[in-house]
Amino acid sequence: MDRCAWATNPEAIAYHDEEWGVPAHDDRHLFEMLILEGAQAGLSWDTILRKRAAYREAYRGFDPEVVAAFSEADRARLLGDAGIVRNRLKVAASIDNARAFLEVQRQFGSFDAYVWGFVGGSPIRNRWTSLKEVPASTPVSDALSKDLKRRGFRFVGTTICYAYMQAVGLVNDHTVDCFRHWAV
Repeated sequence: MDRCAWATNPEAIAYHDEEWGVPAHDDRHLFEMLILEGAQAGLSWDTILRKRAAYREAYRGFDPEVVAAFSEADRARLLGDAGIVRNRLKVAASIDNARAFLEVQRQFGSFDAYVWGFVGGSPIRNRWTSLKEVPASTPVSDALSKDLKRRGFRFVGTTICYAYMQAVGLVNDHTVDCFRHWAV
């Protein structure tokens, strides 16, 4: 079975085959992926996938209301948790991003409504023949990044935003030879 060339280990294969590029509309999942994509900055996605279960536990199931209320003790707990990326800036940003996420929910009714507005409500369907063609960012990820930053989000540069868009199905970047390309 042909799949995108980046899926080379059991965790990445499962993620690729079951989740990556599938249009997501659940706000909790959208929040989880936003935090994980920010945590990935400067690291490999494989590292984050291996730590995902620990992240889910440390971040209390990625409930944005719970994370937004994290205290200084919670920050210290996160920074002491060897199961996640213990970067002070990323941990602080994740809590601030939860607060900004809640504000977006208040303004738009859901984060889903907000983020899908950047693609007109339907996934962008690319037709790449190789990974070399897939961009690191696009004008849409530029616009999403700029707007998120304006709303107080951090660790949401355009490259992170494009990876996020791929992860939650705002864009389908499965290569055309991949069995998932036509499925999603």
